[in-house]
Amino acid sequence: MLPLRLAALAFVTLGCSTASTDRPQESAAPSASTPAQTVGFDDVPEGALPEGWRIGGTHQVGPLASWQVALDPSAPTPPHALALTASTHGSEGTFNLCWTDRVTFADGTIEVAFRAVAGEVDQGGGPIWRVQGADDYYVCRANPLESNFRVYYVAGGSRHQLASAPVEIRSGTWHRIRVEHVGNHVACFLDGEKLLEAIDDHLSAPGGVGLWTKADAVTSFDDLRVEPR
Repeated sequence: MLPLRLAALAFVTLGCSTASTDRPQESAAPSASTPAQTVGFDDVPEGALPEGWRIGGTHQVGPLASWQVALDPSAPTPPHALALTASTHGSEGTFNLCWTDRVTFADGTIEVAFRAVAGEVDQGGGPIWRVQGADDYYVCRANPLESNFRVYYVAGGSRHQLASAPVEIRSGTWHRIRVEHVGNHVACFLDGEKLLEAIDDHLSAPGGVGLWTKADAVTSFDDLRVEPR
């Protein structure tokens, strides 16, 4: 099936196991009619957000960061990418969010391309999923300044690390994060290599999907892909 442009995207709700055990929980298989979805940004006007997307912040201090669709000839699918262009709040502890609840995700795969552009306190970022709001979600991110790749859950605004791996990531270069989450088992890949695995039961309900950076990290994103289990 060909990827769908954002303007014609058909949003679906995926099932999720709510059992809490020490082992990964498998969810029921979706029907054959449940398609993968690619959220591209090329049909969105420059300076705008995709329809149904919103800007938010965890531990927000001052104004929200600036997110917008921007011209980026280097994007995996040019000419546009969705970018955090300025962190106007000046807070080192704020998590910057741009997300939608028009895609509800529970079990399956979420993948996105990202390019770290700038940041003195923090760089990089990654996808968020099972988003219940600005204070409750999962996030997997890569940070060129810290040379690490990590997955967390955020509950009540408090971030908890589930797994971490050392990596060397080049700023200014496009990389790809892939997350496979089924029941309470999560695996995370960077540029095709599986580096993280964890078992966690904190956020079992379906939720929205989106993008995340921290502090002053200026980052571009493209080709957000959501594939049901």
